Amino acid sequence: MNKRTFLKNTSLLGLSLVSMNAFGKMVDSVAELATPEPVADEDFWAWVRKQYVLKADYVNLENGYYCIQPKPILDKYLAHIREVNLEGAHYMRTVQFDHKKAAAAQLAELAGVTPEELVITRNTTESLDMIIGGLDWKSGDEAIMAEQDYGAMLDMFKQVAKRYGVVNKTISLPQHPKNDEEIVALYEQAITPRTRLLMVCQMVNITGQILPVRKICDMAHARGVMVMVDGAHAFAHLDFKIPDLDCDFYGCSLHKWLSVPLGAGLLYVKHKYIPDIYPVFAEAGKESSDILRLNHTGTHAVATDLTIPDAIDFYKKIGPARKEERLRYLQTYWTSQVRELLWVNIQTPEDPRGSCAIANLGIKHLEPAALQERLLKQYGIYTVAINSAGVRGCRITPNVYTNTADLDKLVAAIKDMKP
Repeated sequence: MNKRTFLKNTSLLGLSLVSMNAFGKMVDSVAELATPEPVADEDFWAWVRKQYVLKADYVNLENGYYCIQPKPILDKYLAHIREVNLEGAHYMRTVQFDHKKAAAAQLAELAGVTPEELVITRNTTESLDMIIGGLDWKSGDEAIMAEQDYGAMLDMFKQVAKRYGVVNKTISLPQHPKNDEEIVALYEQAITPRTRLLMVCQMVNITGQILPVRKICDMAHARGVMVMVDGAHAFAHLDFKIPDLDCDFYGCSLHKWLSVPLGAGLLYVKHKYIPDIYPVFAEAGKESSDILRLNHTGTHAVATDLTIPDAIDFYKKIGPARKEERLRYLQTYWTSQVRELLWVNIQTPEDPRGSCAIANLGIKHLEPAALQERLLKQYGIYTVAINSAGVRGCRITPNVYTNTADLDKLVAAIKDMKP
């Protein structure tokens, strides 16, 4: 049987009728049939695309906010909702916490940390704001961040400044740095003897720029400064483990690149710092070193937590390295065709090490909102406008289901916008 026939036959099975294990065997079988460079094998990725139900009204290039679930994960999620609804309070009062603990343990294994250092939260904002708001700040303490960081965390830093007298020092990141050392130096120059915490994005949400987090952590630790990493767009996007970064705190949203249903994130706290954080909601009866005391949020949508292991299974079966390589390939596929156009401004590093799926497209004669509207109404391409922190354009974010034909439409639209 040739590759094309095999792909057609497996797609006809319908993943709602097969187990996740069967899905994994299909991935392995199709991968064996792929070309020597499967990252560009459109037949293989067309098979992956069939695992998603896609809206026909537009090409979705805004996966940065929320990555939709493929059918295998969605089917598991719906089954978990039915199971919880069937048992009702009996489930919530008996095995709920054991199940969440087991899901957190699988998540910790994926992240490369111990279960005692990680909890499941609801999103990146909850995770990182818990650290910002939970430290025992003193008047005059300093925190360092970038103007390109996510607004919710910047707002939380403003709140602790107003409440405790914390001094916030904000740098601005160059879109096309000469090297990693230029970035590290910007953070280093902002450090003083009063600096307690440095926040850094692993991947900047508005441009997709990947920052040299490990180098920043090494520099900051040498000066006695803790580092908190915003990994909202990096986790399950890039192939890495949290200890590779040697950060002190890490937060992300699992509804982004891991494709968990909405309402799940993670918080990692290096074990020695757990006692130093005050929880948002008090939890009695736990030791100060128990990270679960930071996880008391009341009744919540537990079916989302139950779906985390299913999403991890899907991610592993696609393959972390294979996924990262494909996402980077998709971004460079379209950006390489338009970077040199005079009316175009790509606000994302060209160096492959400095970006992956996400890039920011600016059209010099169009405001970001107008560009977003034109892409959707005239060309049937959905994106999001960005107009802040010196970034003016639309964030373009493909996913594993995106094909080169989708991106050809984007490239044609960009060329058509010549003034």
